Amino acid sequence: MAEIYTEKNQRKVVLDTETTGKCEDGTPGDHRIIEIGCVEMLGRKLTGRKLQLYINPDRPVDEEAYKVHKISDEFLATQPRFHEVFQEFYDFIAGAELIIHNARFDVGFIDNEFRLNNNNIKVDNICSVTDTLDIARKKYPGQRISLDALCSKLNVDASARTSHGALLDAEILAEVFLAMTGGQGEFEFNSASSLRTSGSGHVDRGFILGDRKIPVILPSVEEEGDDIIYQMKLKRIEIPTFDKDMLDADCIIALRSNFFGDEKYMKYQEAKEESLINELDKRSSLYDVYKRVQQAKVNRAKK
Repeated sequence: MAEIYTEKNQRKVVLDTETTGKCEDGTPGDHRIIEIGCVEMLGRKLTGRKLQLYINPDRPVDEEAYKVHKISDEFLATQPRFHEVFQEFYDFIAGAELIIHNARFDVGFIDNEFRLNNNNIKVDNICSVTDTLDIARKKYPGQRISLDALCSKLNVDASARTSHGALLDAEILAEVFLAMTGGQGEFEFNSASSLRTSGSGHVDRGFILGDRKIPVILPSVEEEGDDIIYQMKLKRIEIPTFDKDMLDADCIIALRSNFFGDEKYMKYQEAKEESLINELDKRSSLYDVYKRVQQAKVNRAKK
């Protein structure tokens, strides 16, 4: 049975790098880091804190590497050198659990930068490291486990990834990591001697459930309507009352006005701004919301 991921640290930093290239064995050689991307998590929640550093490597980018990340020598010539961003980078990762896909590569390059800048430290001295490649190997033995393959397998949207970028890849890896390690992979009982268990004492979920599907009980129209009323009240959104002869389109317009406010809705009508159109498109089920709210009111009135 695959080993379940165990947290090493509450604070995590999902990290990726882009480089000028690499040696055939994956080591830095005389290659350098040109971008570092970091995304912070506390427990299993993204905090919104990010770090993106572009670095002047004082050497050209290999042609093959450029085809991957599209970061040019001209752009990098205007960026700070590693020693100028070292403290900012150190402060962001120190004490955290680093989450990296193929950690051997990135850690090797970071340690090389530390060495070249006479920083007498290594990543292992200041952080613990979790390699999502190892997690994927155990979870999907014999299958493709590149970041793109995992995105496809785990339904993580990577449509923005038209080229590699350290921060973008770190953001995507954060989602992949949460998807791979999320949920309870196994049941655990205090007394499981009569059930089939792994060596760690965990009970095989399949042994308990077999092929049975756990039924999902959906909320009734009344329950869902009550929840919508509650949410609308929290947001101080007036729930409009409609005449029987009101057209569906009029109903949706009234609801849109209540959701977005008269001023914002008028701005949409006049300017047809794309951002507002997209916002309204997301509310394409407003009429259904109205019907559920009204049905909930009717059902409560009958009681």
